[in-house]
Amino acid sequence: MLITIKYFGQIAEATQTQEEQLDLPQHSIGDLLTVLYSKYSALQLKDFKIAQNQKLVGLDTLLTGEDIALLPPFSGG
Repeated sequence: MLITIKYFGQIAEATQTQEEQLDLPQHSIGDLLTVLYSKYSALQLKDFKIAQNQKLVGLDTLLTGEDIALLPPFSGG
């Protein structure tokens, strides 16, 4: 399954890209993170949330082939 992953803020800095596509078997968000951590070791030191199809999801959520976004903490007021 082809997954589009979008990176924002400090996460984009850690990966040196803002977007990429990975061809993965259908698994969970946790499995995707394992792949990303092995590719980008700096991600393990970052705090971020994960969204699939613009909704925040947990590690046990199954990949659906829709867009994935890694979102750093946001500051706001």
